[in-house]
Amino acid sequence: MKFISWNVNGFRACLDKGFREFFDDQNADFVCIQETKMQPGQAAFEPEGYYQYWYSAEKKGYSGTAIFTKHEPLSVSYGIGIPEHDTEGRAITLEYEDFYLLCVYTPNAQRELARLDYRMAWENALRGYIKSLDEKKPVIYCGDLNVAHNEIDLKNPKTNHQSAGFSDEERGKFTELLESGFTDTFRTLYPDKIEYSWWSYMFSARAKNVGWRIDYFVVSNRLFPRVKDSFILTSVMGSDHCPVGIELE
Repeated sequence: MKFISWNVNGFRACLDKGFREFFDDQNADFVCIQETKMQPGQAAFEPEGYYQYWYSAEKKGYSGTAIFTKHEPLSVSYGIGIPEHDTEGRAITLEYEDFYLLCVYTPNAQRELARLDYRMAWENALRGYIKSLDEKKPVIYCGDLNVAHNEIDLKNPKTNHQSAGFSDEERGKFTELLESGFTDTFRTLYPDKIEYSWWSYMFSARAKNVGWRIDYFVVSNRLFPRVKDSFILTSVMGSDHCPVGIELE
């Protein structure tokens, strides 16, 4: 099975930048998207053979997640069950026979870490939610997680120390999650590989490959042996992020 995750930075805009062609070409079992920036019914996209699930933010034109899948789930959950964290459309969970699929758009800590306190509360709540799922069956957790975990995961670690996405606090929360029984699929399979999934629109960052790896597939440790590959599709345009994915046996 093939899983794709992509922060499209506005689904309607991405539709005009090749999303349909990319979607058809990938023929994936699951396509998870983040930052849809839309309400239901604001875009016409009905791929044949796919179920689709949307979770929009209460604030229009902001945040939002969606999943397209060839496989009808046993159940669908929106949010993480905590009201203060469930107004921005940031998490969808699909349940299957032998795993949960969780698509997440993690809150950005913002410039000068203005939203870091909220981000820390979110991280603690989400980790608790993921662990509660993992107690029942393995979890596949993907999305724009808004953190470059290690120095290898961004071009300029020294000048970005304590920037949003590379603060000690955010990196520490990701470490906590991994240490509680989960695997970063790409970094575990490719410990020395330098590839990024996000580039600023400023200063020709993508052309110069001055990027960050902040989009992930994380799986329960006991599911990791089924991961055949984890990849970053750096050549795919249409957003300031590129898609990432895994193949699962």
